[in-house]
Amino acid sequence: MKNKKALITIVFACLISFSLKAQTQAVETQVASAEDLAKQLANPVAALISLPLQNNFDFNVGPLDGFKYTLNIQPVIPVSIHEKWNMISRTIIPVISQSDVTAIGSNKSGLGDIFQSIFFSPKEVKNGLVWGLGPILLLPTATNDAFGAKKWGAGPNGLILKLKGQWTYGALVNHTWSYAGNGLNDINASFFQPFATYASKTGASVTVASENTQSWNNDIFSGFAGVFYSKVVTFGKQMMQLGGGPKVFYGNNPFNPDWGIRANIILLFPK
Repeated sequence: MKNKKALITIVFACLISFSLKAQTQAVETQVASAEDLAKQLANPVAALISLPLQNNFDFNVGPLDGFKYTLNIQPVIPVSIHEKWNMISRTIIPVISQSDVTAIGSNKSGLGDIFQSIFFSPKEVKNGLVWGLGPILLLPTATNDAFGAKKWGAGPNGLILKLKGQWTYGALVNHTWSYAGNGLNDINASFFQPFATYASKTGASVTVASENTQSWNNDIFSGFAGVFYSKVVTFGKQMMQLGGGPKVFYGNNPFNPDWGIRANIILLFPK
C-alpha cells in the first residue's frame, strides 16, 4: 500500500511541478498557440505529432480488491499522403503492473498487447465536421498471460467529430476479431468512446468521456466514465499538455475496478 501511495504521489507531484514552472515561463505570444494545441489535442486525427504518456491507477480491481497500474505509451504520427488526405498512426503500448488481482499476494508486471490504429482523414474540414476511417490491428505482444489474449486481431476503425467554437465532440468506434494465435478464446469485441471537450483560449481544457468494450462471445460489458482537466504548458523549450481526473467504472466484467485516476503527460511536437 505504501508503494502505491508513493507512486501516485510522485506522478502528481511531477504534474504540479511542471505546471508551476511552465506558468512562470509563459508569455503572451504563446497563448494563441496553446489554445490551438488544446483544440488539436481534442481531435484524434489532427495533424499534430505527439507522445501521450497516459498513467492509469485503478483501485479495488476484481473480487480481491486488487490494484492495477497501466502506463499507455501512445505515439501519434500524422503523414500527408496526398494534397487532400492525411494518414494518422495511433499506437497504444501498455506497460502494466498489478497486485492482488488474480490471487492474494500475486504481483505481476510486463507488457500488454499492442493496438495499432490507422486513420485516413481528409485535410479539408467542412462545416466543422471531421472524420477518419481505417483498420485497427491487435498484436499479441503481452509478456504475461494475464495481460493479453495470445491472439492476432484486426477490424474496422472509425471516428467522427464536430468542431464548434471552443467545443469538440464526437465518438470513436472500432471492432476487433481474432484471426490467428495460440489463445484459447477468440476475440469478437466492440469498442465505443464518446467524448466532449471544451478548450479555453488559455490552453486549458475539460473533457467528459467514457470508454466502453463489449465482448460478444462471452457477453461481458465493461466501461468507465471520467472528467479530465488539462492544460497546455511549456517546460523549457518543450511544449506539453498536463492533466488528469477521476474514473468511475461500470458493467458486468468481474475484474472491473471500482474507481481509478488518470494522469496524462503529452509531449507535443508542433510543426
